[in-house]
Formats: sequence, structure tokens, C-alpha cells
Amino acid sequence: MKYTKNEVNKAGAILKNNSSSEEEINKATDVLNNWRAIHSYPLHIFQMTLKNVSKKCDKGSLIAQRLKRATSIINKLNRKYGGRNPSMELSQMQDIAGCRAIVKSVEIAKKIYTDYYLKGNLKHKRVGKKDYISSPKKDGYRSLHLIYEYKSDKGKDDYNGLRVEVQIRSKLQHLWATAVETVDFFTRQAIKFSEGRPDWTDFFKLVSSAFAIIEDCPIIENTPLDRKELYSQIKKKEKELGVIHRMTGWTSAMKFFNEQVKNKIKSNAKFFLLELDILGEKLSIKSYAKKQEEDAIKDYSELEKRHKGRTDYDVVLVGADTTRDLEKAYPNYFVDTREFILELKKIIEKIK
Repeated sequence: MKYTKNEVNKAGAILKNNSSSEEEINKATDVLNNWRAIHSYPLHIFQMTLKNVSKKCDKGSLIAQRLKRATSIINKLNRKYGGRNPSMELSQMQDIAGCRAIVKSVEIAKKIYTDYYLKGNLKHKRVGKKDYISSPKKDGYRSLHLIYEYKSDKGKDDYNGLRVEVQIRSKLQHLWATAVETVDFFTRQAIKFSEGRPDWTDFFKLVSSAFAIIEDCPIIENTPLDRKELYSQIKKKEKELGVIHRMTGWTSAMKFFNEQVKNKIKSNAKFFLLELDILGEKLSIKSYAKKQEEDAIKDYSELEKRHKGRTDYDVVLVGADTTRDLEKAYPNYFVDTREFILELKKIIEKIK
């Protein structure tokens, strides 16, 4: 490990201090990038486990992994919880490395979560769990989360104690979450972090409750218990915001993932560096083979530096087995809200 946890925490403090000098910020950013990069090995281990157990339960499950964006890390360091001043330290952040399984039903998601993780015999230490399906977040977010500390029995002691987040969610829950991110991209909001406009946040709460009803799960608090009233409010909000019209427009405007782009992707690609230019309406994709992971992480850091402070660009490095899995796991980057729109139309059609 290149830096001690104390040095990592010091870098985090510099990055969230508005009065830090440019030289201090540059050095701290190098520390952050190194700290993030060393999470790639334990992330790979957890991703393989998640893939194995998910495929046993649902052959069509999608598995993806990502290293958290630098801007998201810094924003999280600055976030206030319960009105208190920010106190999180960089070395304790639990989701710098994350992998996710998307399965066809809540039942399968809960089976994986309970049977393979809560009751399983993983050698790694579980340090946190959240069932946001049984107890959804106030904003409508629903998923299952687990936090683990990596523990090696194969001489990889340098990675011991590094944390990885495992997420398991149903396809409907995934459509909702990625629709939120798509709206955030194009309307410059932060609905995902409870900082969105009330009309949009209300809309997504209502839709989350409608999806919860489909999946026979608890609905979101402060949304109508009466189904007819719930669907009526969704229909009204959709019309006011022009959700379907706007999402359809965004998808049509960004038909960038064409055959020409696909042909440039390596057949053995396992890592994808996605660079979304919102104003230019295009997505650049650079692919890397498994053995090129270090190069991918280095390029990721360079792109983040280039676009630092810009809200019209978004960069993320993700892992997926195929381009199809990539598109399905990250539809927000491909601005593909078609499946979400289909589900939304089904709800609206319930009210004649």
C-alpha cells in the first residue's frame, strides 16, 4: 500500500477544504486515485462471487462493477448527515468499490441476499447491510446493500480491510434508479442525492410506489395508499413534467452507440471507460482487456482531471462481460429509458 490510512484521510480533508491550494489539491488527488485504484483487486474477487451466485439463481442476471467517480467521492466527503457537519473520512468510505447484480424479481434478489450472503460462509467480514426493499428510502430508492471488508487467505494482505459494496436489485428497481440518473444528467439536478426539484422528486416517489405494488413490496411513505389515486397522481405529474416526451427526445438525440462505435470495442474487453458529453450529445467509449486494468484506471484519473468542475461531462470506469451487459447495466449512460417508459405507460393506462 503506497499510502497509510492517515495519509489517505489527510488527502480527503484537503479535498473537502475550499481553502486548499492547487498544489495541495493535486497531491491529494494523486493519493485519492491511488487509494481508489488499490480497491480494484478486492472488487474483482467480490464481483466473481456475486456473478457465480446470481447466475445460479437467475441465468439472465446482469453483473457489473465500478470504481466510484472522484467527484462523487469528494461530494460524499462533504455531505452533511442529519444536519451535522461532514465527518466522514476517506479511508472509511464504504462504496469506493462496488459491484451490482440485476435480477428479474425481488424474490430472487432476496434469496441471493439472504441465502448466499447473510447465511453464507464468506470469509470476508460483513460490516454493514441495508434492506431498502423492505424499508425503502424516502426518495423511493429500493435495493439490497451489503458492505464487506476484504480478508485474504492467499497472501494478499495489502488489501485486507479494504471495503467493497455489493448491491442486489430487481430489474424494475434498476429501471427506476437509472431513470433518476438520466434525469439528473439532463436537467442538472441531484435527485439521487435528495437535492432535486420537488416536482421531479415527487414524481419518482410515486413511480417507485407503483413499481413496489407490482412487486408486492412496501410502498414509499407519503404516497397514496389508494392505487387509483396513486396512478392518477403519476399521470398528472407525467403530463406536467412531460416525462415521456423528454425522455424519448433524449434517447433519440443520443444515438451514438452505433455499429461503428461497437466495431471499435475489443472483443476481449472487460473494462469500459465511458465519457458522456451531454451538451455535445455523444458518448465516447474506450475498451480495455482484463490485463489492461491498470491502464484503464490511469486513463480514468486523467479524464477526471480534464473535466474537473464541469457538469456537462460525466466519466466512469465500469466492468462488464459484454457490450450487451454494459448497455443493460448502465442504460443511463446510453440514455436508454425505453423500458422505463414502457412501464410508465402501463401505469398511466390504468387510468382512463
